Amino acid sequence: MTTLPRGVRLGVDVGQVRVGVALSDPDGILATPLVTLPRDLKTDNEAVPADISEIARLVELHQVVTVVVGLPVTLAGTHGPAATQAKAYARRLGAAITPVPVDLVDERMSTVVASRRLAERGVRGRRQRAVVDQAAAVEILQSWLDGQRRRTG
Repeated sequence: MTTLPRGVRLGVDVGQVRVGVALSDPDGILATPLVTLPRDLKTDNEAVPADISEIARLVELHQVVTVVVGLPVTLAGTHGPAATQAKAYARRLGAAITPVPVDLVDERMSTVVASRRLAERGVRGRRQRAVVDQAAAVEILQSWLDGQRRRTG
């Protein structure tokens, strides 16, 4: 089985209110939670939103080689308003972190799976809301990493 090229990957779960961020190890085996950022919904097209600026800083700090953004595809497999927003976010993020590539990945059910896993560990209510976005980012990134390994294997 061939392994992924070495390098840290960063996963992003874009929500209406918060952005969850996860990070992989340099070998691309395991995704771990990193941070939850408040979503900055600036309407000024010139200003870079604070959450995107912080992700760009994390990309540089951790020497990230690829950023993976969750694309909320509907259960029917179509792209609704949330997917359109995620694509726009990914484009804006990509402009802020050039030349680091940004991949979009189907994130169907990532938040549901993350919430279930947190609940199984006894994390509920307010504590769960504080970390569910990071956990969803972990699900998104781990799914992408596993898919990349299957393709290269």
